[in-house]
Amino acid sequence: MDDSKFSILVVDDHPLMRKGIVQLLALEENFEVVGEASNGADAIAMARSDEPDLILLDLNMKGLSGLDTLRAMRDEEITSRVVILTVSDARQDVVALLKAGADGYLLKDTEPEILLAQLEEVMSGKQILSEPLRPFLENLYETDHLQEKLESLTRREMQILREIAKGMSNKQVASVLHISEGTVKVHVKSLLKKLDAQSRVEAAVMYLEQRH
Repeated sequence: MDDSKFSILVVDDHPLMRKGIVQLLALEENFEVVGEASNGADAIAMARSDEPDLILLDLNMKGLSGLDTLRAMRDEEITSRVVILTVSDARQDVVALLKAGADGYLLKDTEPEILLAQLEEVMSGKQILSEPLRPFLENLYETDHLQEKLESLTRREMQILREIAKGMSNKQVASVLHISEGTVKVHVKSLLKKLDAQSRVEAAVMYLEQRH
C-alpha cells in the first residue's frame, strides 16, 4: 500500500457494478482499492482488519443492508469515512444513513468524473451528496447542548478535532501533532463518543457550527 494514496474498500453485492467501480478507481492516482466485499458481514470484517481510509457501501444488499452494515461499523468504532453509493433517492434513506454516520450519499447514476471528484472532496473532510439530495440536509443536525459537549473534550481531543475539521486523516493529524497514529485513533473514538457523533464529518460539522 502506497502511503500517499487513500485506501478504499468497495462493498456491493452486484459483481458487475463492483468491478466497474474498482476499474474506475484504478484510473485515479490518489486512490488504491485494498479490498472488495459482496455482503455486509464480509465488509465489517475487512473494515475491522484493514482500516481503510474510505468505504464505498451499497445500500440495498441481500442479508445485511447498507444501513445495518454502517451501524455495525460505527458500533465497532470503525472510523473510516463511509460513502453510500446507491440507486435510492428516497429522503428517509438519505437521512437515516447520514444520521447513522455516513460521510456521503451518492447516486449510482452519477457521472464517473463527478463521482471521483466527490470522493476527493470527502477525503478532504467535506460531506458529499448528489446534487438532487441536498435539500434533505436541512435541519439534519441538532445543535442543542453542543457547547456542553465540546467543553467535555480534553485539550488533546480538541486539538485533534480542529485538525479533523480541516479534513486531515489520522495519519496527517499524527504528523502535525507529533503523536502516533494509534494515539490519534484512540482520541478520535473518544471524542466521537463524547460528542455523540457517528462520524468524523458529523464531529467536524459540530465544531464548525459552534464557531459561527
